[in-house]
Amino acid sequence: MRIFLFLFLLFPIIELALLIQVGSAIGVLPTLLLVVGTAILGAVLLRVAGVATAWRAREKLARGELPEQEMLEGLLIAVGGGLLLLPGFISDIFGVLCLIPFTRRLLVNKVRLRAAEQAMRQRAFFDDQAARSGVVRPQVLEGEYERRD
Repeated sequence: MRIFLFLFLLFPIIELALLIQVGSAIGVLPTLLLVVGTAILGAVLLRVAGVATAWRAREKLARGELPEQEMLEGLLIAVGGGLLLLPGFISDIFGVLCLIPFTRRLLVNKVRLRAAEQAMRQRAFFDDQAARSGVVRPQVLEGEYERRD
């Protein structure tokens, strides 16, 4: 947990250092144009990709299916657009990776697999706790019956 706090505090310093390096290499005006251009690009991509994802989710709901893939993709699109709106080149790289459909689907699949593994671990832990506490589940016999009077 402390490593994330450290990286969170270190991230703006690294972004600022990179902006200074790029500004000294190509000049202040081109650097500012790049930062503003990526912010505008992020806003446009956020709007276009968000609308497309919303339509796909609506189509799935109309078919009676759960749009979990589209919901996770929509979340990554929002994160990617937000990262592109932030000034800095590192956040822009991560933002573009979240907006490219191929990498977005890879990230969504990784998140889904990790969530499934976490659910399995929690379920196994829950079953283990129930066995330790002595709680015995009733055995249920399934069958059919017919009432005759």
